[in-house]
Parts: sequence; structure tokens; C-alpha cells
Amino acid sequence: MASSSIKAISSSALTASPKLSQVPPPPSKPYLLSFLHTTSNPISLKLSHSHNLRSHSFLITNVIKTAESSSDTYVSKSSQLPKQPSSDSTPTILVSEKLGEAGLHVLGGFGNLECAYDLSHEELCAKISTCDALIVRSGTKVTRQVFEAAKGRLKVVGRAGVGIDNVDLQAATEYGCLVVNAPTANTVAAAEHGIALLTAMSRNVAQADASIKAGKWQRNKYIGVSLVGKTLAVMGLGKVGSEVARRAKGLGMHVISHDPYAPADRARAIGVDLVSFEQAIGTADFISLHMPLTPTTSKVFNDKTFAMMKKGVRIINVARGGVIDEDALVRALDSGIVAQAALDVFEEEPPSKDSKLVQHENVTVTPHLGASTKEAQARLISPTLIKTFERYIEGVAIEIAEAVVGALKGELSATAVNAPMVSSEVLAELSPYVVLAEKLGKLAVQLVAGGSGIKSVRVVYKSARHPDDLDTRLLRAMITKGIIEPISASFINLVNADFIAKDKGLRISEERVAVDTSPECPVASIQVHISNVESKFASCVSENGNISIEGKVKYGKPHLTLLGSFGVDVSLEGNLILCRQVDHPGMIGKVGNILGTENVNVNFMSVGRTVQKKAIMAIGVDEEPKEELLNKIGKVPDIEEFVFLKL
Repeated sequence: MASSSIKAISSSALTASPKLSQVPPPPSKPYLLSFLHTTSNPISLKLSHSHNLRSHSFLITNVIKTAESSSDTYVSKSSQLPKQPSSDSTPTILVSEKLGEAGLHVLGGFGNLECAYDLSHEELCAKISTCDALIVRSGTKVTRQVFEAAKGRLKVVGRAGVGIDNVDLQAATEYGCLVVNAPTANTVAAAEHGIALLTAMSRNVAQADASIKAGKWQRNKYIGVSLVGKTLAVMGLGKVGSEVARRAKGLGMHVISHDPYAPADRARAIGVDLVSFEQAIGTADFISLHMPLTPTTSKVFNDKTFAMMKKGVRIINVARGGVIDEDALVRALDSGIVAQAALDVFEEEPPSKDSKLVQHENVTVTPHLGASTKEAQARLISPTLIKTFERYIEGVAIEIAEAVVGALKGELSATAVNAPMVSSEVLAELSPYVVLAEKLGKLAVQLVAGGSGIKSVRVVYKSARHPDDLDTRLLRAMITKGIIEPISASFINLVNADFIAKDKGLRISEERVAVDTSPECPVASIQVHISNVESKFASCVSENGNISIEGKVKYGKPHLTLLGSFGVDVSLEGNLILCRQVDHPGMIGKVGNILGTENVNVNFMSVGRTVQKKAIMAIGVDEEPKEELLNKIGKVPDIEEFVFLKL
């Protein structure tokens, strides 16, 4: 077992300072580390969404104010921009429940690993302020008190398994802590166990086995029911539910599902009809449960819902025990409403020895074999299955370890629970646009004159893809991050971006515009419009009075392509000086000479013209020029305005 000592990290380096100039400098790597490091105060908020195919808005009422204004046009000084905390220290990873050796090896190779099992809630709260990551299974409760005790240090919580009902997601989000799980490794295992219970129950395998071992031969008593042509209702069409549905289709069953969040196209792709909750439970011959345990789903299967079911229905549960009122299920079994039940999970585990539900003759039970990791449970099954189960345990350990290490590196996770969840393929496809989105947000907010209040931001995505095929949640979060961080003392990350935006009074709406380009390119361009503000660079104001910029990904790099009404072609790397000038020969030479005499390295220059003989000159520089140098540029004849931007 890998282990090492915890390396302490000064809490003072992780506390937000009220003065932006006192915030420590940003890390050079990794680029996305700031997503997982926030020291902002917790916010108790509820976020409301308004949806349609063309827009997505956060409805917010207050006003966000920019950083302190200055009379100079180049007020974007480094002291006014928030910096990310230092990441020099090796991260500390706490594992609070047993994890496979392969996973521990991955974790120990990246950070200081501590395995502390069977911690009480008080002991966990006392220890968590020294940890950057926490890995749990189902036994550890990660409550709001745990996140409060972490004091902003905890960046990621990894749940080794699918269910996350033991983690307070609301508190995690408010504190900017990413929560990841390991859904892939146990998806097939859980689905197969659900199908095993389905078939075993329908043919009375467990009861017949016990009867024969008791010396009886009762063929007539244990006549089963066929699955072919029967209707299976899959309650929750997530990863496990989808796999169960696929396998049930292969058994000749008609599969329906209720899941308020399942995309209709995904359901159609696996041959499943999405129906209402009432229709699902009212028409099904078999009901398989695959829903999380939440306040909404707690004991959702009760006397009232059992009464709505077809008489003789059969129920399988490999999800969470708490979704069923167990006393009500016993009554439904006794009355014949429910003919049989097959259960792998229970409200209390292990259930009491005298449990009426467990002892009921029409109930087949297993000891949480679908997701359990206890060695005692592994010993209950055959030697062949033990090897399979051990491989599954190692798979979960490796998957969650890699997810946690990736999160600590600042990489976006496809298994994130409380952040925009997109597949690894979509993450890879959107990667350059993620960078573009944040750069545009940073650029746009720096163009707002000091003292102006940003109330509304409109984002326009131009794409050849159908709106349902373009997931912009990640891009929206990046734009939000780019807009807020330069004018806020709070650290913004992917997890808490929406919450901080709402608290700051920022309303962000999204639009999609269809363009005739190749659908192979997910986004042709991204526009950011800020309305009802003053600009420190008048050339970026469009005809409708908004600060308007547009960017594209070219050659894999983010580029600024439109500034107000000026067409430009500017690489969004390093720092940028924008000048509006009268379009005369020699202007590039004059400005370049000023920069050269001060030993400021210029990495590119470009000029965009208009028909009024005006031009926008964009100059990329490696470092921030001194105030005196910028004043010299401003005094060059025929330069009408300029602005310095840090990107």
C-alpha cells in the first residue's frame, strides 16, 4: 500500500485577500488549475434556468461593478487583476475508505497519499483542512460541515463508484469543489447484476434452489414467467439504466423509461420509449430502478405509487435502497400488487436479521453485490466470480484515481458530477474553443470603462450544427470565468462559475446562429456582447452601442476576428495593444520603433482597415509595457485611441 507523509500547505496562501494587489501570483502550469481552486466565500443560492432551442439565460437582478476606475486608457494594470494561488506544494490526497492497490499506486505517484480508514465525522472535519483531494466510497458522509472545515483547500472529492448521495453536492458547488465519480468501471457490472436478478426472479431460481437443498421437489410451485414480450420500465436512463435497457431488448422485452433528464435522441438510439412516471409504473410488467437517492426520490415507491401499478408487477432494485418504502413494499407483496421483488440494496445495510422484507418468500436478495467493495461480500460468491469482482474493484480504483489526479492537474473531467458533464470526445473536440471562450471573456471585460456596471452579457455561437448537437455549457462557464475574474477578488472555477455570476448580478444569455459551414467544426465563431456600459476603447463599440467582439479558432489557436465593426486577425496569446489610427503609411514602423527602443519584444503586428480610412493596429507583446512607453504610443500623430489588454 502506497503511503507518505502529508506536506502542509500554508492556509494563508489559500485565503482570499480583500485587496487584489495582495493576492499571490498565478501558477504557470497547469493552465486550467484555477478551475479547481477557489477561495471565494460560500454562496447559498438557487439557480433558475430558462430554456429554448436558441437561448439559455441566467435570470439575475443585481449589478456587477468593475474594478476601480482610472483616468488613463491603459488601466489594466497587473495589480488590478486577481491572481491564482500558488501551486508549488505537492497536493495531499486523503483516502478514507479501502481502495484497490492499483488506484493507490496512481495516487501515490502524483501526491502525498494518506489512507485513514474508519474516520468519524469529527475526525474527518479536523483533518480535511490539510487535504487537496478526498476519495470515498459509500460509507463516508461528505457533508456541508466537511466543506466548511476544508476552508477552501479541498479541490476535488472522488467517489469510487456511481452513487453520490453521500456527498453534499450543493455545498461542494458553493465551495467550488469538483465532485467526480467512477461510473464506467461498474456500469456493466451493475447492469449485469440487475439482469441477473431479473431473470433469477422471473424463474424463481433462488427459491427453487433453497427448496431442493431442503430435500423437496416442487416443480409446480416454482413455475416462472417468460420475459419475451413483457414490458420493462427502466426508472432512470443513466449509464446503468441504459445498459440494462440494451440487455433487456436482447431478451425480447419491450422497454419504456421514465427519466426527466434523458435526451430523447439517446433513448431512441437504444430503442426505448420515454414516458411519464405514472405511465411507466402503470403499464410495466417489470420495473427496474436506476435512480439516485435524493430528497425527491426518497421513498418515491410507497403505498400510493404501488397502488398505481399493474397487479402482479415485479420490481428490481440495484440502485439505492432508500427509494423504496420497505414497509409499503411488504404490504404490496402481501396484497399481491407486487408479485415478486429482487433487491440488491436496502434502506439500512446490512438489513436486520428479522427483516420482514428480506424474509419474504417472494423476495430475492443479494448483499449489495452490484457496487459493494467489502471483502466479506466478495467471499460470499464463487471463486470464479471473486476474480471477476476483484478486477471490477481494481477498475473502479484506477478510474477514480485517474479522475482525481486529472482534476488536481486542472484537466476537465468527463465524470464530473457538479460541473458541465460532457463526454471525453466532446471535451477533446471543444478544447481549443474552451481557451477561446475564456480569452474572449477576459478581453471583453477589460474593454469596459472603469466604474461601469455590467448587467447583461449576450453570447452568440455561430455553428452549422443543430442546437441539440452543440453543448455550450462548458463554453458558457469559461466565458463567465473570463468575465468575472479580472474584476473580482473571488477565484472562479468551472464548478462555481454560475453561482458566482448570480451573486455578482451578471445575466448571461446564449444564442445559436446557423451558418453554412462544415458541421465537422463545432463552432464557427463566438461573439460576446456587453450592453449598457461605457467603453475605454470606442472602436470596440458596435452600431447598436454594445461592446462587441468575435473570435475564432484558427490553426488550433484562439484568434480575435472582429472588434466592434473592425475586422481584425489577432492571435489571443500573451498581451495585446490595440490602436485606432488614421490609415497612413509608416504607422507600424513608428509604433514598432517605440517598443524596440524600450526592449519590448513584439511577437506580431496586424492591421484591419475600414472604408473611412481608419484602421485598427493590433500588437502582441510578451510583457506589460511601462506606463511611460504607453504614453509615448498615445502621442504618436494619427493614433486616435489605444488600450492595453492582458490575456
